[in-house]
Amino acid sequence: MQIDGDALGDVIKRLRRAEGQIRGVIAMLEDGRDCADVVTQLAAVSKALDRAGFKIIATGLRQCVTAEENGEDPTVDVARLEKLFLSLA
Repeated sequence: MQIDGDALGDVIKRLRRAEGQIRGVIAMLEDGRDCADVVTQLAAVSKALDRAGFKIIATGLRQCVTAEENGEDPTVDVARLEKLFLSLA
């Protein structure tokens, strides 16, 4: 499965945001910040990573639907997409 250009850009933006959040969490830990603040930021990072993963899976599902609408065989294995989806859930 290849990620189309628009989706790829969105996924990269989400991952760069998560990268910045992780650097922020590390700085918070090094500065001795309150654990509740650290955990709140970790939850935000986790959500950003999940959204990136779900965006990739959604792109694959869209490719399947488009292929079927055009009378083509999907190039993406739906069972594999389901397994990937469940790994994020």
